[in-house]
Amino acid sequence: MKTSDFYYDLPQELIAQDPLEDRSASRLMHLDKVTGEVQHRHFRDVLEYLKPGDCLVINDTKVIPARLYGHKVGTDAAIEILLLKRKEKDVWETLVKPGKKCRPGTVISFGDGILTGEVIDVVDEGNRLIRFDYEGIFEEILDRLGEMPLPPYITHKLKDKDRYQTVYAKHEGSAAAPTAGLHFTKELLAQVEEMGVKIAHVTLHVGLGTFRPVKVEDVTQHHMHSEFYVVEEDQAKLINDTKASGHRVISVGTTSCRTLEAATGEDGVLRAGSGWTEIFIYPGYQFRMIDGLITNFHLPESTLLMLVSALAGKEHIMAAYEEAVREKYRFFSFGDAMMIE
Repeated sequence: MKTSDFYYDLPQELIAQDPLEDRSASRLMHLDKVTGEVQHRHFRDVLEYLKPGDCLVINDTKVIPARLYGHKVGTDAAIEILLLKRKEKDVWETLVKPGKKCRPGTVISFGDGILTGEVIDVVDEGNRLIRFDYEGIFEEILDRLGEMPLPPYITHKLKDKDRYQTVYAKHEGSAAAPTAGLHFTKELLAQVEEMGVKIAHVTLHVGLGTFRPVKVEDVTQHHMHSEFYVVEEDQAKLINDTKASGHRVISVGTTSCRTLEAATGEDGVLRAGSGWTEIFIYPGYQFRMIDGLITNFHLPESTLLMLVSALAGKEHIMAAYEEAVREKYRFFSFGDAMMIE
């Protein structure tokens, strides 16, 4: 299986640069994973595809304003960093630009010295470990100085930080939003519950690796990035009970999907707990837990496009994407949605 098998041509103007004013007003493409049949709806019509007894699984991670701009102490050299993973209390793995100016021992100042960081090591892929020094609460300082780490294909400035958060975001730690969830409003979620659909939550802190291109032509040789997840005991029970009673588990987003599939054993039982997952789902994968998926439209040749192809079949997905381009759907993080069932 080749990476190039997952290429499609996307006009630049179809990449959504701004979120819609009404989250639930996005378009929704419904894809039948068995027949490949496509229906064109609006996101709020998702209620028509859900059934009493279903369990909708959301990812309640919260994006941190992880992009910081500062300068190298002793010079005027501008430095941009992106927080990737917290390794210890004040030590983070980061992506630094320009990296060549940030050797171990380099000190970077942010916000006129409110926050400083010392590069203490260079690790995998040239990432830097930085130890931060500050007075007060790190999260509050980050909220003041940091910017939302929007994906590289979004060039517009985000006017409202909350629009790159889901309405149910709770546990801080993501470097990117679980974007399928951006379409839900509190009112729509209340309607979901009113119709007898359960809502379960898991946590997976999304890493920037989600935007890294696949650089090998043989898909099976790609090494996935690692992301931290948590499945609480009561939520595992809710999801397992749904399956045991013959109802469907529908994942909101590829992040919820990866969490469920990583934490489910070969016996089909979801285990509560936490850990790091590098699960890579591509065609040929046998799903253990999810029956359906609500997701956005993904980049050509990306691991996320491979994941949805594993669920619905590559031919069905590529045909649906071609139709989405013809119908001028909005693509990627702030774009429209697809429901596969």
